[in-house]
Amino acid sequence: MTAQTLHPRPRLLPLGDSAWTVEFGDDIAPEIHARVLGFAAALAAAQQDGTLARELECVPAFRSLTVHFDPARVDHAALAERLLAIAGDSGSLQASGAAWRIPVCFDAEFAPDLAAVAESKGLTPDAVVRLMTETEFTVYMLGFLPGFPYLGGLPAALDMPRLATPRKVVPARSIAIAGRTCAAYPWQSPGGWRLMGRTPVHLFDPARSARPALLAPGDRVRWQAVDRDAYAAIEARCARGDFDPDELRAREAGA
Repeated sequence: MTAQTLHPRPRLLPLGDSAWTVEFGDDIAPEIHARVLGFAAALAAAQQDGTLARELECVPAFRSLTVHFDPARVDHAALAERLLAIAGDSGSLQASGAAWRIPVCFDAEFAPDLAAVAESKGLTPDAVVRLMTETEFTVYMLGFLPGFPYLGGLPAALDMPRLATPRKVVPARSIAIAGRTCAAYPWQSPGGWRLMGRTPVHLFDPARSARPALLAPGDRVRWQAVDRDAYAAIEARCARGDFDPDELRAREAGA
């Protein structure tokens, strides 16, 4: 990471008349995201001890954090000054979420862009799958759709732009890449990312009231390749409602 990617001082940016964004750098990088997480923790502590209004909504992202407020009840200039003070004093916080091993079928039926990615990079499809499954990804943020995780850590060898023409329909549970990031579509939707496989696991389930989204910022994910039969078996269990997502929790030792 160059010195220019992490701002010497956090930068405050207005977002309309009811939000401030505090930006820590220019890139998607672990060091910058650690500053975002440290700032988020400091804001939560300030809200907890009453030195910052609890009704503020804080939304962390790759390299920044946005604070939403009610302009009728909050002095925006005073809030800006307070946010910059907290950002200046807050340190870095390494992600410490749960570790997951999530099954993915990389058959061509579920991975319409895998062969093209492999060819463009001078790799075999098996080599691309190995890069995908040997990498530990980190969840940086959720967005776009409920439970849609943006994951960092994609190997540089798989760095690809988005499709020139987005698909009108991306099947639910597709695993995709774009730039140096990876993602998983919880729902069927349009999308311009390159589709590399599909998981049989539901990534968002409203019935899981405590945690509808399977993944959360700070979680670590490894994709585990499964064949078509294993995919179908897990998919059937999910449909019957007898699949426990905790089965996907990776053991820290030898996971």
